[in-house]
Amino acid sequence: MIVLDTHALVWLAEGSPKLGKKSRLLMDEALKAENLFVSVISFWEVAMLVEKRRLEMHMSVDAWRKSLIENGLKEVALTGDMAIYSAQLNNFHGDPADRMIVSTAISLTATLCTADEKILSWNQSLMRLDARQ
Repeated sequence: MIVLDTHALVWLAEGSPKLGKKSRLLMDEALKAENLFVSVISFWEVAMLVEKRRLEMHMSVDAWRKSLIENGLKEVALTGDMAIYSAQLNNFHGDPADRMIVSTAISLTATLCTADEKILSWNQSLMRLDARQ
C-alpha cells in the first residue's frame, strides 16, 4: 500500500522525470493492485497551487481529480482520528497538510512516497519511499 505525497501525485500524473524509476514501478504495481492512495488534503493543496498560479493544469482540478480516481487512484478521507493524530506527531514540522498526509499513511500502515526532505529525515515510525528513486 502506497500513499502519495502531493508532489509525487503531480509527478505521477504529469509523467515527470522527477519521479524515479523505482517509485514509478512501485506506484504502477500498487495501482494495479488497487493499493495506491492519496489523502483528500492533496487535492486541496493542488487546487491552492493552481489558484496561486504556482501550478498550471490543462483541465480543472475537479476534472483532474475525477480522472485520477476513475483510473484507479484511491482517495482517502480524513477521519477525526487522523486529524487528531496529525497534531500529535512528535518532532514534526508545522505544515498542516504534510501532517495530515503523514497521519494518513501511518493510519493505513502504508508507505509514504515523497521527496520532501523534512519527511524523509523525520526519525519516527513511518514507512517511506523517496519519490526521486
